[in-house]
Amino acid sequence: MIAIVDYDAGNLKSVEKALIYIGENPVVTSDADTILNADKVILPGVGAFGDAMEKLHARGLVDVLKKVAAKGTPLLGICLGMQLLFDSSEEAASDVSGLSILPGKICHFPENTDLKIPHMGWNSLEFPKESPLFAGIEKGSYVYFVHSYYLKADKESDVAATTEYITHVHAAVARDNIYGCQFHPEKSGEVGLKILKNFVEL
Repeated sequence: MIAIVDYDAGNLKSVEKALIYIGENPVVTSDADTILNADKVILPGVGAFGDAMEKLHARGLVDVLKKVAAKGTPLLGICLGMQLLFDSSEEAASDVSGLSILPGKICHFPENTDLKIPHMGWNSLEFPKESPLFAGIEKGSYVYFVHSYYLKADKESDVAATTEYITHVHAAVARDNIYGCQFHPEKSGEVGLKILKNFVEL
């Protein structure tokens, strides 16, 4: 069973629809036991880092997600959901901590550029290391991004995909059972559906 974590952060329906399209039967839930007993867990999200962490705390899901990570269940963060896996974000107050499942921080794109913020559109991926999340995905494949903040992972070894937009962007991460995509696989056509299929088949 695949659990999509519901913490009122948006984008749940499009992730659910994409999973149904590839033949899965996901459960959208904020129930701790359901999430802890799932075979795979997806943490989607669109919105602000601080608000999202407040909602996760309000629903008692911070400890639940840390337990999911610790017990080895495959966990995939998407967009804001990926950012929440890390320590902190320049979008939120300095006293707001992320889940700290992986080390790193979320930074605002530099403003001194002709390129627009938010980064909204299709960008190609490079793969600095092999990851089962990107099995069968060709280097240079395009995926869809919508974000004003980007990840700086502390450990290059955690970075599974990169792209270039204003700066060097850590576009996806993979370490053990923890995965994250800054882009939206559910909105990235056949490439994105393949990435989701790879995750559910881990």
